[in-house]
Amino acid sequence: MIKSFFKIEKPYTFEWNDVFGVTTFINTLLVIRFGLIASWFGLAVALASVIDDLIEVRKINLVLLHSSLVILNTYFLLLYYGIL
Repeated sequence: MIKSFFKIEKPYTFEWNDVFGVTTFINTLLVIRFGLIASWFGLAVALASVIDDLIEVRKINLVLLHSSLVILNTYFLLLYYGIL
């Protein structure tokens, strides 16, 4: 069912963006559960993702996606520390 929905025709190959996707999902749950302080985790993951995208993957859509997560997590931390 999943293969047909996403039109997966080739065997699965592991990518680091799979890990980044799961950790971003976990970060969302952590922010909901523990508050904005969990954004440190999300910021670290997003920065690692941007670095990986710039060095290895080299896809502009992923650089933009992960850069937006850097900005969002930075914003959450600025809110948490009362800077904004």
